Amino acid sequence: MSTHAIALSGLRKSFGPVEAVAGIDLEIADGEFFSMLGPSGSGKTTVLRMIAGFELPTAGTVSLSGRDVTKLPPYERDVNTVFQDYALFPHLNVIENVEYGLKVRKVARKERRTRAEAALDAVRLGHLKDRRPGAMSGGQRQRVALARALVNRPKVLLLDEPLGALDLKLREQMQVELKQIQRDVGITFVFVTHDQDEALTMSDRVAVFDAGRIAQVGTPEEVYDHPATSFVAGFVGTSNLLSGAAAEQLLGRAGTFSVRPEKITMTAGEPANGVVAEVIYAGPVTRFVVDLDAGARMVVVEQNRRTGTKSLSEMRGKRVRLTWQDEHVIEIGVNHAP
Repeated sequence: MSTHAIALSGLRKSFGPVEAVAGIDLEIADGEFFSMLGPSGSGKTTVLRMIAGFELPTAGTVSLSGRDVTKLPPYERDVNTVFQDYALFPHLNVIENVEYGLKVRKVARKERRTRAEAALDAVRLGHLKDRRPGAMSGGQRQRVALARALVNRPKVLLLDEPLGALDLKLREQMQVELKQIQRDVGITFVFVTHDQDEALTMSDRVAVFDAGRIAQVGTPEEVYDHPATSFVAGFVGTSNLLSGAAAEQLLGRAGTFSVRPEKITMTAGEPANGVVAEVIYAGPVTRFVVDLDAGARMVVVEQNRRTGTKSLSEMRGKRVRLTWQDEHVIEIGVNHAP
């Protein structure tokens, strides 16, 4: 019988009258890259801090590799945490920063140097071991912080929005780097983020948090293509929600339904069922906001394959027809096999 790296049971956390985490049951497998995704205040960081031992649960248990650690202090848990603020020592060079935790634990000098060099090689920074943090880029400093956490050989690495301080291009590069590093070292990563692209890019599975609860857990494909709630549909990517009279007129049935913008085909001219209210050029794609005759407003995304874009803006105010395949209409609150 396999043991999960992390198991949370009935986990709750209250701060006075505010219930930040409202009862969570979750299992994370060994070697999994697992992301906790949600807006600010949804409870994801509080859950991470309870796994690390920085916060004690109001109720429920935290188990690591089958061992109940709910009441143990952080230093007695086989986890390490990487924060958005890397907190590197500016007066130490890279390898001294990585060695520091081992030095505090009185690991022999030769062993800590060997382990620190191996950790730096794992994050592809061995060639910069003598450099000071102030002379490094944001992405390099992020990897030094990662090496400093990995050098202790934890079974679980917790990452609390570690890419939040980086610019967009570097953040995208580091998403790929982090996933590759996780594959190379083979330990469990638990990644907290409010950025849906980060979660979808890197994760084996994602838990979407909403108001202290988990709204859905699944692979990136399951969460994106088969959202369990209206909140998940709207938070993970852009989704068109159809309900009420609009759903009955357009789909011929009652309920709440999701249709992703990239699944919709837009054609100009009659027979039309809507008018283009806005055109938003975003480089690789253009977003069209369309007001349907049925009373709904929908967003359509088209890739920009043409060289000229002048005709795009001319679409504003034009009558168009939106169509989609039945298989791309997902009823919210109904289970679908992915």
